[in-house]
Amino acid sequence: MKVTQGTFSFLPDLTDKEIRAQVEYALAQGWAISVEYTDDPHPRNYYWEMWGNPMFDLRDAAGAMTEVADCRKAHPQTYIRVNAFDSSRGFETTRLSFIVNRPANEPGFALKRQEVGGRQIQYTIESYAAQKPEGQRYE
Repeated sequence: MKVTQGTFSFLPDLTDKEIRAQVEYALAQGWAISVEYTDDPHPRNYYWEMWGNPMFDLRDAAGAMTEVADCRKAHPQTYIRVNAFDSSRGFETTRLSFIVNRPANEPGFALKRQEVGGRQIQYTIESYAAQKPEGQRYE
């Protein structure tokens, strides 16, 4: 199972050349770039770990690609994504976000069904990877 979050998530994984093209597009729009990583890609986990600071003054895609490469080297078995933020309205708005690295094995999610009061049924999603402690989820 492949985690599908963000732009391009239903397409094959982007090559570094394609990632660079997307970063160049974002920079041409005047957007700031950031790199984040996590080992818990649950859809409601939108607070991923930041890799360095957002690159507000970046003008060349090579800088972002260096950060992606360094993050991949430090966290090869995690999900890594690139975000592009637009601050033209006075606050940061995510304009583009896409995954650039995945673990070799993506265990997927389980749909949990629970009966609650009044014969109601509640469903929750739980990552199989979250059953292991943080840092050991994709070993």
